[in-house]
Amino acid sequence: MKKIRLHTLFIIFAALLVCGCSGERHPNGQRKRTASLLTPKSSGNPYEVMVVCDDSVYQGYAGKAIQTILDKPLLGLPQVEEQFHKSHITEKHYNHITNIFRNIVKINIGREYTMAKMKVERDVHATPQLIITLQGPDQVSVSQHITERTKDITSLINSEEINAAANDFYYEHNVKFAKKVKEMFGCEFYIPVDLKKMKVGKDFIWASNDGLSSIQNICIYSLPYVSEKMLTRNPYIALRDKVMADNIPGEHKGSVMATNRDYVWTKGITVRGNYAMEARGLWEMTGEAMGGPFISHSRIDTVNNRIIVVEGFVFAPDKMKRTMLRRLEAALYTLELPQPTTHQESSTQ
Repeated sequence: MKKIRLHTLFIIFAALLVCGCSGERHPNGQRKRTASLLTPKSSGNPYEVMVVCDDSVYQGYAGKAIQTILDKPLLGLPQVEEQFHKSHITEKHYNHITNIFRNIVKINIGREYTMAKMKVERDVHATPQLIITLQGPDQVSVSQHITERTKDITSLINSEEINAAANDFYYEHNVKFAKKVKEMFGCEFYIPVDLKKMKVGKDFIWASNDGLSSIQNICIYSLPYVSEKMLTRNPYIALRDKVMADNIPGEHKGSVMATNRDYVWTKGITVRGNYAMEARGLWEMTGEAMGGPFISHSRIDTVNNRIIVVEGFVFAPDKMKRTMLRRLEAALYTLELPQPTTHQESSTQ
């Protein structure tokens, strides 16, 4: 009887592990990252990083180098806010309680290492989790390596956080908004479930959480594709101002949403293997003391010969806005443009 029970428990345990590791699969093929018995849900908030190293290292060259990276301000906010919130523990405090933190940077200094290098691991002790290990024979070589890999380190953490949040939106999102986007644009687009208030215009949809002290917003709109110049800074701003003026009026007559042209940064990024123009900066209501940060993606819908723009913007006076804006940024990455049919693909070959 005991053997049978043990065998049954083993089967149940194995099944739980398989379920935890495989995760639910979305119709688009996206697999949900879920916790399991071996990798429980990670602790910590998005964009929090825990640095693990001795006090002497943290206060030395290597520690200062990683702190400089983590403390760098996030671009496009009206006030200074660091890209990441950091904490520090020593190696002796790194145990089964602390090793389930979501983002961990370990700095190992020792003669056993012949050269400075970086190692990346995911979901080792928890899910979602990113562990970056920076190691080398001395602090000088490690600090130099950290400086050289600045973009890699920030990109890794940002990508993991964006992917984790976007992954969650596939399974919990504003269904009404998603259906309307599919109906009007033929696109898949998933936004936070709490953005319930919705306004529909011509080739334009705006959703908001309509909060009391802070307001988070997402909109999607389309424009006929004219030339590739539409995906450059000044033409983009002009088009954005026209669309927003038509669809998002202010409280006072004649007041409309506009872009603060002095604070707009654009760059090319890759989303789902295709080019997108990312724009981030500040918006304002003309004639009103109202404004905040925004981020947008502009992408070419080749099937319908148009530009699709998705944007998140925040109004939160006297509040920190980094976390709110980054949550909306993650949703932008869920946009899936219409795909050409087999007939369309063959006719263009």
